[in-house]
Order: sequence, then C-alpha cells, then structure tokens
Amino acid sequence: MESFKRAKLDETMETSKLTIGTHSGTFQADEAMGVWMLRQTPTYRNAKVVRSRDPKVLDTLDIVIDVGGIYDHAKLRYDHHQRDYDERFDQGNSNKEGETRCTKLSASGLVYRHYGKDVITAYYPSLSQENLCLAYNKLYNSLLEALDAIDTGVEPADEMRYKDSTGLSARVGRLNPRWNEVDAPSPDERFQQASDICGQDFLAVLTKIVESDIPARAFVEKALLQRNEIDSSGEIIKFESGGLPWRNHLYELEKEHSVEPLVKFVLYTDQAGMWRVQAVTVEGKQFENRLSLPKEWRGVRDADLVSVTKIPGSKFCHAAGFIGGNDTYEGALAMAKEALTRKGEE
Repeated sequence: MESFKRAKLDETMETSKLTIGTHSGTFQADEAMGVWMLRQTPTYRNAKVVRSRDPKVLDTLDIVIDVGGIYDHAKLRYDHHQRDYDERFDQGNSNKEGETRCTKLSASGLVYRHYGKDVITAYYPSLSQENLCLAYNKLYNSLLEALDAIDTGVEPADEMRYKDSTGLSARVGRLNPRWNEVDAPSPDERFQQASDICGQDFLAVLTKIVESDIPARAFVEKALLQRNEIDSSGEIIKFESGGLPWRNHLYELEKEHSVEPLVKFVLYTDQAGMWRVQAVTVEGKQFENRLSLPKEWRGVRDADLVSVTKIPGSKFCHAAGFIGGNDTYEGALAMAKEALTRKGEE
C-alpha cells in the first residue's frame, strides 16, 4: 500500500516576477481560490496580485482570471462571463454515466483545469500518474465544483429545505468590507485573507484525499472482490476496522467490476470494538439507503433489541435504520443477512 505525506513548499524558491490579475471590488471564492492555486505553482510562486477592472491595466499583466471577457489558455486569460461561454470540467464531461455536468467552470474551475495537477504535484511530488489523476478528479468533485456551481448560479437541489452559510464561498463572502464598516482593512488585504482561507480548505481536502482516501481504495476493492466469501448474496462486505473512507470508492469500484446486485450493507468495527452494520446509501443521496435495517428494529436497544431481532449480542439500531451494532462479527453479519431477507418490507 502506498503512503504519502504532504511536502512543504520550498520557502527558498524564488518569488515569481510575473503578475497575476483579477478584478477589483467585491470578491468571491472562485477568484480567491484561483489566485491561491496559481501562487502555488513554480511559474507563479508567490507572484504579485493586481486587482483592477481597467483593461489597460489588465493588458499589462502576465495572467488574468475572472475578468476581461476572454477565455484563452494560450493567452493566459481565464474569464467565464462571456455570453457564449460553456466550459465544463473535462472528467469525461460527466459526473454520472450518460449525464452531462450542469456546472460551468468559474475562474477557479478554469485555473484548476489547467494548473490543478501542478498544484497537487507541488505538495505530493511522488504521486503516480494514476493516483494524481484520481486525486485531481476527487478534489474537483469534493471542493472545486461547489465553488463553480455557486459562482455560476447552479442550485444544489430543486427544492431548498434550508440555507447553508457555513461553506467556503459564504466564509469568503463575509470577508468583504461591510457597507458601513469604519476603518476596515483595505479590500486587497481582505482579498489576501480570503485567498489564504481558500488555500487552507484546498490543502485540507487534498490531504484527506491523498493520505486517507487513496490508500483506502485498495482495502475497499479487496473487500468488494471477497464479498461472496462473506455471504453468498454478494450484498454484504466486511472491513477489519472502522474509519475507512469507503463510500465513494465503493460506488466507483462497483461500476468498474460490473457488480450486480449492488452491495447493501458494510460491516466494520468502531473504536470501542463493537461491530457495526451500516446501510449503503443510494449514490448521490445522503440519507436514502439502498436497503435499510428492518422497521421494527429502529430505535430499539440492548435486551429489547435482542428480543426483536432474535440475534444474540444486538446492541442498537438507529431510528433512521441506517446503522446498527452487535457485540460480535457473527451477530452483525446475522443482522445484515436478516435485513436482506426482508426486502420489500420498508
């Protein structure tokens, strides 16, 4: 199994003499992130940033993002506000089989398209080409697409049940000077703060992907290929320990290996040593399970649950039916197998 540790960028590397341009005025996360990414690359390492909307000023700069009305990689111009603009992330041009992405690339997406692998390589120079591509795609899906969608006006759902103001775009937005703020730092200082927090989020997500998610993939694949040894149904897989980031790997690997029927339950131990049986959610859904634990188990614990399940060691079943626990592996497996026999009872 490959293991990785994030490199610290060489502080002795000479600061680039090139200049990065973006627009002045109110800033958003897309150009703040785009500027941060560029300044991690060898070509634009810690380059000076000029914020302006004056075409004459912009024409003098080496690379310009999110302003100027031009997207032309050869000219190092990366704007997305043109009437006929329709650029999308080129990961096969889809996020699900047969479905074209609805998200157009904002400034950060355009910068990531052309320079994202350079940024990742700067921090993880030993990544194989396969793992670099894996990290590149996962990072876009996990972080960059949301910035693109928010900036280009793509709603996260047909019906909004609540508003989330905790995300990166919202945090960047709050750094803009308030309309009535007195003695505020200069807008350029605030923009630098915004770019810095974008970088912190980028590195946090990247580190998780490279140092946790990618090494986990081999374990998930092994468990998937051995699923019939756990149960003849092929719908239950087992991990030897908890905490493994398995969900997205499972979806991808099921397609890669043409798995049918799909896995319904995952067995693993928690930090206290209890065996858990967790339902696999429908891909693209947070709370809809492929198959939930039986209704009469939900919200029941300990001896009461044992009396309902007839399975020794049963400890709990969540009220939503997505996870349960048992003292032993055999008990957790029995709970999963029993749930499989009750398909159609939900």
